[in-house]
Amino acid sequence: MKRVPIAGAELLVEDIGEAKRGTIILVHGGRGIGDHAGEMAAYRPLSDEYRVIAYDQRGCGQSSLTPPFTFDRLADDLEALRATLVGAPCIIQGGSFGGMIALTHALRHPGSATHLILRGTAPSHHHEAEAIANIKARLHKATSASVRMVEKMFSDQVVDDMELRLIWAALQPLYYERFDPDASLERTRTMSFHAKTHNDLFAEKDYDLRPRLPEIAIPTLVVCGAADWICPPSQSRLIAEAVPKAELFMVEGANHSVHVEAQDAVLARIRRFLSEHEERQA
Repeated sequence: MKRVPIAGAELLVEDIGEAKRGTIILVHGGRGIGDHAGEMAAYRPLSDEYRVIAYDQRGCGQSSLTPPFTFDRLADDLEALRATLVGAPCIIQGGSFGGMIALTHALRHPGSATHLILRGTAPSHHHEAEAIANIKARLHKATSASVRMVEKMFSDQVVDDMELRLIWAALQPLYYERFDPDASLERTRTMSFHAKTHNDLFAEKDYDLRPRLPEIAIPTLVVCGAADWICPPSQSRLIAEAVPKAELFMVEGANHSVHVEAQDAVLARIRRFLSEHEERQA
């Protein structure tokens, strides 16, 4: 672990492996919820061939709570981190909200990524309406949750860090097709929750990259669980259809946490995707 100064903030970074076949930067999701640990746990096996860098975004985890917390600022943080630690174009992987930042980065900083790997994400804020419809149909899976909690999570009205933690805990059964309550308890106990970051990022309602997706010219792998409730498969299909060099990998029997529920299948598909495009470029 190390702390890297970026544009007035300090970002906590974990950096493992050697760049035998390239470098992958992992961008976690959450908008003030969680940190890099989940992404690193899922993709750590790739460090046998790749240098893998994961970090807590500004206002998340153990990085400094240094505003502003905006999509553009977080995308520019990613670019500054890449330039500082790698110094050359590399592979960018983003999950959930991290995928939104990865897409924003690809459009703000073309030429900085060689490949894009997206997991359970969306190209605009319009996925929220479908997510609310999904929870209405699946509320029986999360008996401590409510539609109002989801609506609040998609807003800038979360009261404090504790309320954000409690909402997230109540919604956890929706994120997995095979829910482990003991593992959920440990995640809820140890994760970081920052309501200020969350509220500032959800105050932005102009995130909509759909018209610009055809500008992304690099090979892109879009991974999604077929039962993803919060960034539904329709969003991944939209990205895969609009980005010229995109491929869609839909995993049956998996939810938003497809990289955990189907880790072996996801890692195998990523390795194949990267290898195939290495061969084409050679």
